[in-house]
Amino acid sequence: MIYELRIYDIHPGKMQAINDRFAHFTLSIFAKHGMRVTEFWQDIDDNRNRLYYVMEFSDMEARNQSFESFYNDPEWQEVKSETEKEGPIVAKVESVFLRQVPYFPQP
Repeated sequence: MIYELRIYDIHPGKMQAINDRFAHFTLSIFAKHGMRVTEFWQDIDDNRNRLYYVMEFSDMEARNQSFESFYNDPEWQEVKSETEKEGPIVAKVESVFLRQVPYFPQP
């Protein structure tokens, strides 16, 4: 199992827009493509404008196939276009790939 920590730098004034997009659209489109989000956070420092979430995949190939399907999904393309009519929401996306260590107990 691999985990992907995704870190989004959000354009100023767009935090509500990204939260709304995830809540109303993105998470259900992820699910349609078998993509599982395990955790979600917003930076406690509002000046940082950062959103963090962790996704779980069986391996890197499954991750890449899932994202390719997601990005090519007409529903996602329409949602992205509609929600960004007043400009982009996300300034930068960073991904960190992780695997669990054997000595820490899993819940």
